[in-house]
Amino acid sequence: MFTGIITDLGRVRRIEPSGDTKFTIETRYDTDTIPLGASIAHNGCCLTVIETGPAWYKVQASAETLSVTTLGAWVEGTRVNLERALAMGDELGGHIVSGHVDGVARVAGRRQEGESVRFTFAVPTPLKHYIASKGSVALDGVSLTVNAVADDHFDVNIIPHTADVTTFGTLAVGDRVNLEIDMLARYVARLLEAKE
Repeated sequence: MFTGIITDLGRVRRIEPSGDTKFTIETRYDTDTIPLGASIAHNGCCLTVIETGPAWYKVQASAETLSVTTLGAWVEGTRVNLERALAMGDELGGHIVSGHVDGVARVAGRRQEGESVRFTFAVPTPLKHYIASKGSVALDGVSLTVNAVADDHFDVNIIPHTADVTTFGTLAVGDRVNLEIDMLARYVARLLEAKE
């Protein structure tokens, strides 16, 4: 489990396609504290650490993961939002995030709003009913509050600090991001379906 609070902005150092794909990630994390088998969220996608070295670690992604997330478009040098798994006693600064991506959203608009940047995202139609104004979403692993919803689009505001420490600082119209809907919304919808 994660909280959507990014704790490092890593970089893809190497990509090894081999049935599944292995990614070597450069990080500021102390890799001596990362055990093999640890879960780390990469742009919101939970991946398992299979090897470590000084200032880097390696993860493996299946073809399924690459097909339903933005990871298949990564190249060497791609910047990646990183978050280590939540430990008992850690502060819940964002919201509960599973690291299981529900779909890919697209940046449909970006405009300055005071010191913040307001982004508009287009969401896949099957997921639009899970997005609620003032609810939570995770976009590329970042816990965000939804400002407004209009059919299959929604808006979020990114403050300067978030832009500085995540990939949102360079996000442009047309870019794709991993979307995880709020876990509570998912279960409420499932319960309502069961009543019908």
